[in-house]
Amino acid sequence: MAKRNAPAVAEDATANGASRVRFDKWLWASRFYKTRALAAEAIDNGQARLDEQRVKTAHAVRSGDTVSVRKSGVAWTVVVTGTSERRGSATDAAALYRETAASLAGREEESLRRRAAASATPPLAGRPTKRQRRKLADFLNEP
Repeated sequence: MAKRNAPAVAEDATANGASRVRFDKWLWASRFYKTRALAAEAIDNGQARLDEQRVKTAHAVRSGDTVSVRKSGVAWTVVVTGTSERRGSATDAAALYRETAASLAGREEESLRRRAAASATPPLAGRPTKRQRRKLADFLNEP
């Protein structure tokens, strides 16, 4: 009788393991962060949130959850569509989530704002030449 119950428990554990993944592992597998340590640090700092709440790194992520990630001034809001314990290719990682329309529009707007700011600032020409330094010294040393 005990043998009959044992496989049922094992099947239940594998079914739960396939649909649930630690939050830091999911962020790493979905390629939001390069290492699990960086993902865990972002979770601890509140830069990565699950369903708009701060959670611990070992919190389970399931399909349908909403994940918010802020990284380098850019914010993503995604809905979890799949889970994975391992890090795969970028196409595999993109299949783990779906970005919301509002998030996509916000990221595009931020990108345009950054491009406009970058084009408004003049490019640096580098260090002044010896001739330019002498002219500047002459200008500053005039009585």
